[in-house]
Amino acid sequence: MRNADAALEERLGHKFSNRDLLDRALTHSSAIPELRGASGDAPGDSVPRSDNERLEFLGDAVLELLASEYLLAAFPDWSEGQLSKSRARIVNASSLESAARRLHLGEHLRLGRGEEKTGGREKQTLLADAFEAVVAAVYMDSGLSAARELLQRILFEQALEGRGERIAESDRKSALQEFLQGRGQAPAEYRLAGESGPDHQKTFQIEVWINGECLARGEGSTKKEAEQRAARSALEQLERTGVKG
Repeated sequence: MRNADAALEERLGHKFSNRDLLDRALTHSSAIPELRGASGDAPGDSVPRSDNERLEFLGDAVLELLASEYLLAAFPDWSEGQLSKSRARIVNASSLESAARRLHLGEHLRLGRGEEKTGGREKQTLLADAFEAVVAAVYMDSGLSAARELLQRILFEQALEGRGERIAESDRKSALQEFLQGRGQAPAEYRLAGESGPDHQKTFQIEVWINGECLARGEGSTKKEAEQRAARSALEQLERTGVKG
């Protein structure tokens, strides 16, 4: 297992001073009874192993802190609502699972036989929890800067690829809705203005209407993408000029 852990350390970009932290981060609770039984046969291994649940708890807090820090630096003009929603997207189970898969954490998990038989190495919850535990292990081993470097390389940069456009656009419709509601305006209306291209490669044109006026248009490979881009354009105009109450 040590050779396998060394390969994981290389992917993490972090060499542990305390390898026991990494062992614990990769150990699911289902493995504990078997590991404790095996420890009786290993000279010098008298301390029972513990699972990764406590590290997962700490890793969740480290993730929240560093994701907040990263978003504040990357998007200085965003509101608290935009920051909160984007942070939630960065640290949700799906995002953490993707990060765990980039690290091939499933290959390194220590699972009980029952969990192994039911495909535990591919379960989203186990992978997301293990990633949080590994973040905590890095933090405990070398501090906040080491955890920050790991998350920026493995999680944040992927979540914010394209200079943050993916997250920024994912918030545009809700941000526009909040902007209008805060000024007593009716919700925006999105209308399909046209589409072009073959069925397998269509481009959609969406108009966003506010107070009976077509304020902006957006294009995208899906209707949802086009709506988000139209909302972004509309919001930029409204933020520059304001809306009449």
